[in-house]
Amino acid sequence: MEELRQQDFGFKFPAHLEAALKRSQNYLFSIQKPEGYWVGELMVDSTLVSDMIAFHHWDGSVDRKWERKAINHIFSMQLADGGWNIYHGGPSEVNATIKAYLALKLAGVPVTDHRMLRARELAMNFGGIPRMNTFSKLYLALLGLFPWEYVPTIPPEVLLIGKWFHVNFWDMSNWSRAMLVPLAIINHHKPTRPPANGVTLDELYPQGFHERDLALPPDPEKVSLRNFFLWLDRLHKLAEWFAEHSIHPFRKRALRKCEQWMLERFEGSDGLAAIFPAMLNSVIALKALGYADDHPVYKRELAQLKRLQHETENSVRVEPCFSPVWDTAIVNICLRESGIPAEDPRLKKSAEWLMTKEIRFRGDWHHKNPVKVEPSGWVFEYENKWNPDVDDTAMVLLALRLIPTDNPQKRDECFQRGMNWMMAFQCKDGGWAAFDKDCTKNILEKVPFADHNAMLDPECADITARILELLGYEGWKTDHPQVHDAIDYVRRQQEPDGSWYGRWGVNYIYGTWQVLRGLRAMNIDMQQPWLLKARDWLESVQHEDGGWGERCNTYDDPVFKGQGPSTASQTAWAVMGLCALDDPNRESIRRGIEYLIRTQNPDGSWTEHETTGTGFPKVFYLKYDIYRNTWPLLAFATYKKILAQAGQKNGAVNGHEFAAQLASTTTATLRDK
Repeated sequence: MEELRQQDFGFKFPAHLEAALKRSQNYLFSIQKPEGYWVGELMVDSTLVSDMIAFHHWDGSVDRKWERKAINHIFSMQLADGGWNIYHGGPSEVNATIKAYLALKLAGVPVTDHRMLRARELAMNFGGIPRMNTFSKLYLALLGLFPWEYVPTIPPEVLLIGKWFHVNFWDMSNWSRAMLVPLAIINHHKPTRPPANGVTLDELYPQGFHERDLALPPDPEKVSLRNFFLWLDRLHKLAEWFAEHSIHPFRKRALRKCEQWMLERFEGSDGLAAIFPAMLNSVIALKALGYADDHPVYKRELAQLKRLQHETENSVRVEPCFSPVWDTAIVNICLRESGIPAEDPRLKKSAEWLMTKEIRFRGDWHHKNPVKVEPSGWVFEYENKWNPDVDDTAMVLLALRLIPTDNPQKRDECFQRGMNWMMAFQCKDGGWAAFDKDCTKNILEKVPFADHNAMLDPECADITARILELLGYEGWKTDHPQVHDAIDYVRRQQEPDGSWYGRWGVNYIYGTWQVLRGLRAMNIDMQQPWLLKARDWLESVQHEDGGWGERCNTYDDPVFKGQGPSTASQTAWAVMGLCALDDPNRESIRRGIEYLIRTQNPDGSWTEHETTGTGFPKVFYLKYDIYRNTWPLLAFATYKKILAQAGQKNGAVNGHEFAAQLASTTTATLRDK
């Protein structure tokens, strides 16, 4: 196991940068939890609070004091045009806007309120309720505000289809399975409960309730997979009629299977899959199945859902899940890489906490990955034993190899189990995905209820490159078959302009940084034309202020790649990507470092409003609040490393000269701070 070693190459890191680095370290230690971990808030759009208001009205559990706080939160996120968006700085979006409008109307805000009038007008301009996605329509149907007959059927019998069938339940993404099982129960029982206050949304149906506007439109091509699935949905509707009359041959068995599946996955998890949509769906499904409010299972799952809420004196907001494992691993990497010594007791405590979170349970992953490997892995959240994921595991392993422990043998055994488990998930084309192996059957994207853009879990360049980074640090060579296939996969994913798409971070800046960093760790020749092209792309999108920024609209149209207000997290990613080419004298790096120093707050933190995390592209985005305060520190550490290497290689001349230049250009700014 390699330990980080501090080396003196005969020169000093510029004092002002050293001070910025120390401030960042001190800030991160100041927010460490007593148990040893770190967790930042996951900030999202208004839809989760809107969904909770709708749920409480469906459930008859409205708390007016809580609801007033929720109203304040929703109104605080309304845009000037009257709508609501799904990422900071983005345009209004139809689902978020209509959900907010409904929530406010349910809560008693008059429709004549000028804010409601603007929202109503914009919703109609979008095309109204018929333009919402399937899951949004299903929630409306629960309140009697959308006809069930036009909600695509989610048949519970899908759990009865064996893995021998070409497309089966386990071919869906991990998160889709968790959302769809309770929805299948809901879809069968259709527990409609019209609002007690008589609220309707008739005003948001431009063409009334006519089939031509409510039914999903067919594909213009007469013969297509979409039209086949629409025809199949009509058969499911006929099956629903038989089920309602208790003459469906498999329905009772399928419903029992769904209930059993859901109850099993409550165990060892902070709610179903530990994510908001699945948790909310499961609570509704339990009520549909007849679980009473005082039933222990229902009470526990409702309590887990409520844990996601942050309630203040005047507002309430909801997180989609918690991120302690992910955040803790990142912070540990940043602190150790930036020079915190191995004997630091705060890091030792963190290491022990991370090791307690290893999952020694054969979860749902084994259905797609039957390889006989010892169960291991880590999750994003506190507890979610059924769903360890590759990305979190890779990040934890990157941390475990660096962070200290009083029991090295325990740490090394934990590390090796995690490494073996992670390597078993390489997909056929050489890449790695988030949760499952080869979860890529595109036919599933054609089913009518698949418009949440998340039915699959395809491999991606950013996760694959993070694994390459780990393998490089651990001494794996490029001629190893798995490494060779991974590098080949990453190279095939490069965009014509030299960038890489980022699946789990926004977006091309994230993907390009991670690929360059991963390949540099493998010690390949970074002066190859295809890698220099990536460097040139990063430099081409650097802003006048020295920073980098990119918004979520790049997922809708790549023409916007590299465009957006500069942020601390994305600037740090870009700086680290450029540092991967081992040239600290590049002007772009100097300007990026200057930007990070200039924008650092006196307490060592950074301010960042933009959304730089990705949940489901085009549908759901995340602002990781920890990102603004971790990645800049790692950028400082990475820059410090290549500066030292340059000094060692050239007798400290280049390092001294560049350090002096950087220090002189930042002195005035830092004096003001």
